[in-house]
Amino acid sequence: MIEWIIILILLIVLGIVLLLYIIQGKRIESRAREIFETWRLSERVDLEGWKTGELERRSDEKASNLFAVWKATEEETIRSDAVRRSQSVIRGKVTEHLIPFFPDFPYNPKDARFLGSPVDLVVFDGLSEGAMREIVFVEIKTGKKCSLSRSERGIRDCVLEKRIGYKLLQHVPERDE
Repeated sequence: MIEWIIILILLIVLGIVLLLYIIQGKRIESRAREIFETWRLSERVDLEGWKTGELERRSDEKASNLFAVWKATEEETIRSDAVRRSQSVIRGKVTEHLIPFFPDFPYNPKDARFLGSPVDLVVFDGLSEGAMREIVFVEIKTGKKCSLSRSERGIRDCVLEKRIGYKLLQHVPERDE
């Protein structure tokens, strides 16, 4: 009978050990799941952060590329416009100098004096013939849009309103004694 008691005690001890093993296994599994969930959430946060950073980097890169293309295009447009305007200005300046020699210029080219600013030409009509008829201020405009600047309008108004003068300035050098 002692043998049966020892077997029974061993079975109870074995049952308790098995029960403790199962309980400990559940605790370990629960703790493993907790650690796994923490790791999974951490990885998810890291992945989301990486995705956000990668999206920002790519969008910044794309924006930089688009800006560079836009800048190059606009720069080319601006340069072309500057060249076109420069050519137009040069043509205008050349024309201003050559106008007196065109066949439809109404005055003798010998009587014309180029100033350039604030008016293009002053014509002393008849000067080359020895008989002055009039003094004419000539402003030359080329192109389709012709408008006078503020100073050009002021000169035109002074001439039309006959607010013109003549002054003789004489300088007499002092003699050293």
